Amino acid sequence: MSKEVEMSTKFDPQEVEKGMYQKWLNAGVFKPSGDQKAKPYSIVLPPPNVTGKLHLGHAWNTTLQDMLIRQKRMEGYDTLWLPGMDHAGIATQAKVEAMLREKGISRYDLGREKFIDQVWEWKDKFADTIHQQWAKLGLSLDYSRETFTLDENVSKAVRKVFVDLYNQGLIYRAKYIINWDPQARTALSDIEVEHKDDKGAFYHVKYKFADGTTFNGKDYIEIATTRPETMFGDTAIAVNPSDDRYKELVGKEVIVPLVNRKVPIIADHYVDIEFGTGMVKITPAHDPNDFKVGKRHDLAEINTMNEDASMNENAGKYEGMDRFDARKAMVKDLEDQGYMLRIDPIVHAVGHSERTGVQVESRLSTQWFVKMKPLAKAAMKNQDTDDAVNFVPKRFEHTFKQWMEDVHDWCISRQLWWGHQIPAWYNKETGEMYVGESAPKDSENWEQDPDVLDTWFSSGLWPFTTMGWPDKNSEDFKRYFPTSTLVTGDDLVFFWISRMIFQSLHFTGRRPFKDVLLHGLIRDQQGRKMSKSLGNGIDPMDVIAKYGADALRWSLSTGTTPGQDERFSYDKVDASWKFVNKIWNASRYVIMNLGEMDAPEVPNEADLNLSDKWILSRLNKTIANVTENYDKYNFGEANRTLYDFIWNDFCDWYIEMSKEILTGDDEKAKAKTRNVLAYVLDQFLRLLHPVMPFVTEKIWLSMPHKGDSLVTAKYPVVNENFVDDKAESDMNHLIELIKAVRNIRAEANAPLGSPVDILVKTNNPELKDVFEANREYIDRFGHPSKLEIGADVKVPNLSMTSVITDAEISIPLAELIDLNDEAARLEKEVKKFEAEVARAKNKLANEKFVNNAPAKVVDEEKGKLTDNENKLAATKKRLVEIKTAIQK
Repeated sequence: MSKEVEMSTKFDPQEVEKGMYQKWLNAGVFKPSGDQKAKPYSIVLPPPNVTGKLHLGHAWNTTLQDMLIRQKRMEGYDTLWLPGMDHAGIATQAKVEAMLREKGISRYDLGREKFIDQVWEWKDKFADTIHQQWAKLGLSLDYSRETFTLDENVSKAVRKVFVDLYNQGLIYRAKYIINWDPQARTALSDIEVEHKDDKGAFYHVKYKFADGTTFNGKDYIEIATTRPETMFGDTAIAVNPSDDRYKELVGKEVIVPLVNRKVPIIADHYVDIEFGTGMVKITPAHDPNDFKVGKRHDLAEINTMNEDASMNENAGKYEGMDRFDARKAMVKDLEDQGYMLRIDPIVHAVGHSERTGVQVESRLSTQWFVKMKPLAKAAMKNQDTDDAVNFVPKRFEHTFKQWMEDVHDWCISRQLWWGHQIPAWYNKETGEMYVGESAPKDSENWEQDPDVLDTWFSSGLWPFTTMGWPDKNSEDFKRYFPTSTLVTGDDLVFFWISRMIFQSLHFTGRRPFKDVLLHGLIRDQQGRKMSKSLGNGIDPMDVIAKYGADALRWSLSTGTTPGQDERFSYDKVDASWKFVNKIWNASRYVIMNLGEMDAPEVPNEADLNLSDKWILSRLNKTIANVTENYDKYNFGEANRTLYDFIWNDFCDWYIEMSKEILTGDDEKAKAKTRNVLAYVLDQFLRLLHPVMPFVTEKIWLSMPHKGDSLVTAKYPVVNENFVDDKAESDMNHLIELIKAVRNIRAEANAPLGSPVDILVKTNNPELKDVFEANREYIDRFGHPSKLEIGADVKVPNLSMTSVITDAEISIPLAELIDLNDEAARLEKEVKKFEAEVARAKNKLANEKFVNNAPAKVVDEEKGKLTDNENKLAATKKRLVEIKTAIQK
């Protein structure tokens, strides 16, 4: 096929990317191939929250997914990358409520229906923004299957799951202590609470005996609390039954200060004898441990706060006050009335809402729960089967199992308006409860539970609801589920991954995905977490506007190591842009020299010279390395291999060597070289395409090619006929010679273009033949006035010498060389080779390395040792010669 587009003289990422994504969409290349003979490969996109724009972490995460899906598509898999977004109940509602507060409005002013309309407007606005960002990043998503977690098909599945779990006894409704967000006015699960160090105090308060008796000469006991405002909920004082100090007090009563209520002193093993005084107040409605104690002793449960954490009618004169204002007022009153013994300032970990940031309250509340033990047990058991989820890195399987072993029942109800409303109804007259997938027939007599489900309840069903479940005959469900790979942050092992695993196993009988690839956080250059408070957040769209999507994608994926955090820096993106620019300029040179040739063909082995054999061997080893590392999710290593091949092997050496032939008169050799250049360029563009989709497509369409797009072009496979270790070894010797000449010239300040004598002394006849056969390259890169190669080459004393493998490269530079300077230089070379020999010997003396490393790696290390020992001996010999000359 002829070339379709022209390459501009200067690389401009904005020009390269313009319109390309839409062309891909118009061509439908992101959709599954439909080839039923092809092996399916599927990924569901972790749905971003519709709370705002995507950040740099999303760019990193989605780039890795796109690399996988693009590579598999090119490898011939029937690929599906299914996009979607999450309604993100509490997070989105908090954003919209904050917006309304700025207008002086609350959700209660609007009412439920109108408030939800406002949230849908918010969702539509930010969904459009996210779509634009996906396009800018070049994500090859199948938008025809895009799903939102409040779509009707998902809602239907959520209702079925809830009802089934309820009927199976795995969902229940109960009054329990839960984490309460006073700003969002909703329950939170344990993992939605972040513990932060706050300044606080231990308030030591007198609780006087009700009968006026004394203990240890005092008419009171000392109780320490960090939360005086909960004293109105005290219903007992507890001591440990094994604590001999207080046995005589058990059964007595004390009076709660300011409340003037009598409460008993009870014995319970919950109390730590060693902590504080060994006596604690029990407030069943405001502490999860106290709640359990209260149940064991049949204590009253007195809630002292309203939903917004203001004090309620049980707080007496403090009713209506904010909890922290009430604390201050109570402390003053306790001091004024002689109840306060002392106040000890402390710093302690206090729970805060992950979404709103406010301090969480433990609150007695009626909520819905999932009984987790049976589900967790099944998930743990599955990890010992062939259907286990493969965690990458493996260590996160331990994290998963540990959480499953210690799991608590999951509070799934949220006192929100935005989300999946719980499918339970209560009879307006009798209070009878009905749970079903749809409302009772006489719906006018029933009122639906106002609460909604935790966001993670619906997103935990994501891998299979997106595929059409509960319709098990859905074509997508039958073909693409279980999915192949999930790529997500390691902070979601608890929140999301665990829920998907046990939900999927329970409802489909299968794991939700074969592999889960976990990565850490993206941090700033100093290693700090990106946050608004630090002002170090980076908008990926700003980076793309300056450097282009390909440079951003390359910098993010090259720094990737599974399970690790990554540091972002503009220096890395700038270096990535320079690499893209290098590719552009090298490709343009190749294309300019192709003339009217057709699409490149696999080179004919019989026509190849050393440089051709070398570059084709390096290409095929690069293909093998990149493919293997993609399969292991080692994207950083794959990219480094590609970088070395493209920049060093192809651009710095093969292109330069090709000029020798392209400027010559041999037309057959020219045609062969053009084909090799085009073939290698074509192959590495295919390798690069998954990570750099825009620039590779632009270049590929600018050269002769077969096919419509790199998106659907065939991914390179190793051609064993081109793997040539001897050609690589010979070429490496040649490159080593040329580099030695360049280094000598640089140290002697001899301009590259000025002719000099080059003396190559070698006792290796095969190496001599290699150098003789490739004199044209030595001429081109070394500019010799005279070139001597052999075992008996005479090297004048006034020469600079560099020792390479099996050869010494010398350049007589009598007018430029000071023998003392040359001796000093050679002494540095001796130290360098001595250090390399010592390093290799130490490594080979390490039994762990020798016994555990692959045999190939050990042999390579042995080869390095021998090579450096030979270089050391030759350099020492030359140093002796120079020192002898100095003495003369």
